[in-house]
Amino acid sequence: MTEPQPTLTQMISDTISHRPTPYLTVNLQMVKDAYHALQRALPQASIFYAVKSNPHPDIVRCIDIIGGSFEIASATEMEELIHQGLDPVDMLFTNPVKMPDHIRRAWNAGVWRFSFDSLIELEKIAGEAPGAAVLVRLQAPRFNSSVASEGKFGINGQSALQLMRQAKNLGLKPYGIAFHVGSQMESPQPWRPAIQSAAKLMRQLQDEGIQLEMLDIGGGFPAFYGQSLPDISEYGACITKALKEFLPYKVRIVTEPGRFLVANAGMLTATVIGKAERGGKLWLHLDVGAFNGLMEALETQNSLRFPVSDSLDAAEVQRYHLTGPSCDSQDTILFDVPLSKGLSVGDQVFIHSTGAYTTCYASTFNGFSIPKTYAA
Repeated sequence: MTEPQPTLTQMISDTISHRPTPYLTVNLQMVKDAYHALQRALPQASIFYAVKSNPHPDIVRCIDIIGGSFEIASATEMEELIHQGLDPVDMLFTNPVKMPDHIRRAWNAGVWRFSFDSLIELEKIAGEAPGAAVLVRLQAPRFNSSVASEGKFGINGQSALQLMRQAKNLGLKPYGIAFHVGSQMESPQPWRPAIQSAAKLMRQLQDEGIQLEMLDIGGGFPAFYGQSLPDISEYGACITKALKEFLPYKVRIVTEPGRFLVANAGMLTATVIGKAERGGKLWLHLDVGAFNGLMEALETQNSLRFPVSDSLDAAEVQRYHLTGPSCDSQDTILFDVPLSKGLSVGDQVFIHSTGAYTTCYASTFNGFSIPKTYAA
């Protein structure tokens, strides 16, 4: 089972204690360690970092240096990567529904692989990126995950078969299959039926003379939020077994991790700005909340349990509700969190496992700032 990651509190130098809060600290060595762990678990897969999870330039540079590639969800993300010196030819544009202008900008820059899951999307790609290679997005089997997937993308095998035929008719290159089992998937089992469905489609297309070149198994590998998890090696073993068992011929395997690479490498430092007792419960108001850094608290109905510690580090603890600085009543991060007894205004609270989907989700709602990121 996966052991808790080392606390970033221990890794932060005393020299940064003067920084105004809130801020996010990202430990790049932990990003590298997660990347290499996934690489060992799935040595047959090329890793395309999902930029949307945290596009900070230092993280992008770190992953580029150790050999990673990049998955983009918009032309804007692509242009930021180009600005950092990255070659768009090696990027995957796998957002299944794209703005026509973003398709055109990506194609003109050198991106040549696009995903789709509808006829309208195919027609957009054919019009804006004639001759492009396309990956059809299959619907993945439904499994429970900590960050629920609402089934927004993906189609069944029969529809995918028909659309790949149409892709060829439109002058596009049927190139591959993609799927995504869901974010923060705490079991490796969902990959097995998803790979089996992809293999069936591969065989059907092969019978029609269409030989695919890529299978994109998505992301979804979980980060540590205080719970017990299978080791990433167990995911690798399950996926490898399914690939060997089901695939009718060899294709390039790619994966799109985001959360797994960066979540545990990040820690938000916040300051207590208010304290109150309401209904017999103690509430701590922090200068970071759902709208300026912790939107996933709302997305998961506060079920994503970010590990939390504090600057008092006292032996005696009590339970608090942690809420953000805005006047919105939904702006609450966590309920019943054990922290040092006696926390008050001016003390600091450290929210761990916050390297993914935090600052990149954040807004300045109510005029509160987005946490600045410091990579170390």
